[in-house]
Amino acid sequence: QLQVVESGGGLVQPGGSLRLSCAASGFALAHYAIGWFRQAPGKEREGVSCISSSGGTITYADSVKGRFTISRDNAKNTVYLQMNSLKLEDTAVYYCAVARPLGWHMCVMKAPLHDYWGQGTQVTVSS
Repeated sequence: QLQVVESGGGLVQPGGSLRLSCAASGFALAHYAIGWFRQAPGKEREGVSCISSSGGTITYADSVKGRFTISRDNAKNTVYLQMNSLKLEDTAVYYCAVARPLGWHMCVMKAPLHDYWGQGTQVTVSS
């Protein structure tokens, strides 16, 4: 059964760091672009970052540029989201998702183009 599972969320103070993991099972993550999305209470889901299957194309939302880093370890079948300098407004449920087949060097931060989603992991930034 194809699935992805997020982990690594938690409670952190402003300025702190967390590393989220997106572990895949039932398929080889290496063949797919992966997106990270988040949804805060009362807000729409938004794209945070994505990485192509090659790892050569990476995109970030303007709100997280310079603070978040996406990476993939195909040997571990896992994609990571390193989040530094966290802000109150980063509080949300974070989801990883598997993109529909794209080009080797493509990724997109558009939710409708992702077919498989994890259950989400809560990130709370609070003092």
